[in-house]
Order: sequence, then structure tokens, then C-alpha cells
Amino acid sequence: MDRKPTNLVLAILVLCGLVLLPDSAAHAVANGETVDDGEYTFAVKLTMTGIPTAEGGRRNSSCSGGLISPRWVLTAGHCFRDENDKHVSRPVARRTTATVGRADLRGDAGHVATVIAVRQSDTADVALAQLDRPITDIAPLRLNRTKPRVGDKVRLAGFGLLDGNATQEPTRMRTGRFRITSVRQDVVGLAGTAPRADTSPCPHDSGGPYFSEQKDGSAVVVAVVSHGPTCPHTGADLGGRIDTIARWITSVVGKDLKPSPSARPSKQGTPSAEAVAEPPPSEPVAGIGELNAYQVSVPAVALVAGMAGIAAVRRRRRPRGGAHRR
Repeated sequence: MDRKPTNLVLAILVLCGLVLLPDSAAHAVANGETVDDGEYTFAVKLTMTGIPTAEGGRRNSSCSGGLISPRWVLTAGHCFRDENDKHVSRPVARRTTATVGRADLRGDAGHVATVIAVRQSDTADVALAQLDRPITDIAPLRLNRTKPRVGDKVRLAGFGLLDGNATQEPTRMRTGRFRITSVRQDVVGLAGTAPRADTSPCPHDSGGPYFSEQKDGSAVVVAVVSHGPTCPHTGADLGGRIDTIARWITSVVGKDLKPSPSARPSKQGTPSAEAVAEPPPSEPVAGIGELNAYQVSVPAVALVAGMAGIAAVRRRRRPRGGAHRR
């Protein structure tokens, strides 16, 4: 039967957490914009299936990332953690896949490869994931090698949740624009500017690239999503700087950094026409100790939590301090 549910039935399902209504403006990365097919093809969805837990069980999770060479993906270091929550230089799940060049995860565009090795930065929350086969028809991100400046504008692309309390991952990539508000030794502060002032990364956006868009159609990665408060929010999140570890990245990736001659630049999206006031340069950034990594585990039975009520879901998804792991 193709009959639509009544308003009463739909309301009950929503309150029980079994149905998630879309944002009225179709926004996510929280309060970002959907990405059209063919845009930002260097963006990567990392899917981890069967991660061991401290209790002896298994969990599933995911992160975002960016292709920087045919065989290597740049992402967040905390995306690869063992059962003791320690960053490790290896795939931790039974299987970790990288979906590249696919804005709509329900489609068949792009490629799906397996992650076979991981390298962790010693100084930043950044990791490199090696693929089992080269992807040569997508132009990778270029590495930023100069110190970012307060006021610089960048864009984020990722596959995170619609907001910090959601239980279902979206099937389409989202994007938003950000402004650098602070520059520290290994991190930068980044605050959303468009399409809204509270555009911000969410759980599963971890490792997503903050990048500048060049006139020649290429993109330069400046930072990756690392830490931040509950989303959506105004104010700054923290991203792992790339310029300070560019030499290390080059030493790991080596000659693979050179793109294949067959690779084509990703079609860049046009900026939103919606004007949003930018936060002042003096805007404070939450300290590292107040933040959690932007990653959330997704147990197979997560959806049944909705029957316990929205309040219970919120308590379970907020670690100490009211912050999120992306």
C-alpha cells in the first residue's frame, strides 16, 4: 500500500525517534548545504565496520576525509582508535572502506576502496589512510604549506550528521563556508559564516577537509575537522593544521602525491548567495580540554533508543562537558 501516514502517526514516530524529519532548509554539516553530484569529488566517506570495544563487543562508525593522492586519504587521527581510545597506526575495524567521488552515497559514482594501512601524526590530530588501489581519475587536494591567517575563508565538505542528536547518517555530502578565527601551534579555530552563522561540523564530519578554492578549479586543504562543541553552534571549532605537518605527509606519501595525468579537477560549487555576518576576529575559541573529538560510534541497535525519548538520546550522545565526539 502506498498510503501516506496521518499527521498523528507521523508525530508519534518522530517523538519515538523512529523517524527523523529533514531540516526545513535541507541544511547539514550542521546547517550547511547539500552538494551536487560531481562537486568536491576529492571528499571521502570512511566507513568502519566491526570496531572492537572495551567490553569485548563490536561497533560501527564513520568519518570524513579528503583524497590527497591516488592511494592516500587525509583524515583525523582520532578516527583510528583502539578499544582503549588510543590513536593507532592501523585500521582498527574488521573492514574500513573509503567511498571517493560520490556526493550521493545511494548512487554508484566514484570508487569504493579498502583502507589497508594508517599513519598517525605525532603532533596533530591528523592521520593518513592508505587505499588498496589507486584512484587516478579524481584530482586530489593540494597541501597547504603556508601559515593560515585570521580572516582567511575556507569551505568544509563532509558526511556528518544533521545535528548532534541525530541517530541516522545522511546519504548526501554537505558543505558550508567558514572563517579562520585563531591560529595556534597545531590547530586553527574556524567559525561558520554561510549559509548560516551556526553552520558547524557534526559527528562523523571528523577528518573532513577545510579547503580554499583556487581559480584554476583545484582545492588546497588547510585543516581537517578535529574538535568542537555540540552542533549546531555559533563560534569556533578546532581543525588540525596541515601546513605544520606537510613535510611529514610528503615523507609518508612520497611520489604518490603527484596526481595522475588523467585526473580532472573537481567541479567547485558556487558560494551561497545568502549573506551572513561574520564573527569578529576577537571571538574566543574553546580550549582543548573543553572539547571532544568529532566522531560518534553507531551501534547496530541505535535506533531503538528513540523509544526511550528524545531526552535520553541527548544524554547518551553528550559526553562530559556537553561536547561531542564527531
